Amino acid sequence: MQDDEILLDVEDRMEKAVEKLKRDLTGIRTGRANPGLVDSVKVLVYGAPCSLKEIATIACPESNQIVIRPFDIGTLKDIEKAIVASDLGYTPNNDGRVVRINVPPLSTQVRQTMVKRIREVLEDTKIAIRNVRRDGNKQADNSEKAKVFSEDVRDETKEEIQTLTKKFEDLANELAKNRETDVLEN
Repeated sequence: MQDDEILLDVEDRMEKAVEKLKRDLTGIRTGRANPGLVDSVKVLVYGAPCSLKEIATIACPESNQIVIRPFDIGTLKDIEKAIVASDLGYTPNNDGRVVRINVPPLSTQVRQTMVKRIREVLEDTKIAIRNVRRDGNKQADNSEKAKVFSEDVRDETKEEIQTLTKKFEDLANELAKNRETDVLEN
């Protein structure tokens, strides 16, 4: 493998790890209502599981309320059942056209639990980034052993991989810090 290919692969995989972090952080509750809080809910519709955003529009008209407007009114009961069955702890209200969820304010203890969860997700992301670094370094070592490129190129590649690792870890830290601030302030 050429050094450019190794670096592109490493960068791509690290970007995917950070994107997963973004998705995971969206699902962590802050004091405000957020459509991301119910995105992960799977609804059994017409015999097949679908994500909530595939079968309805999700909006937050107020800071403490989520409104789910299904594309097909016949799926209201299914949506309501799925929300109750999920481990989110919300009680949906169905008015015949939309499902409303009132998001209660967070207690201090719940906020601290959310911060712990954010830190766990961040650590998982850092581990994934470091595993990508390890794989990239291993590919560079193997390429040098196979005489694809010299020791100098191997060392430069490893330095660039380390630079990418630092960049993506800093980005992950920043995302988690911002989410922690959101959780603690609201």
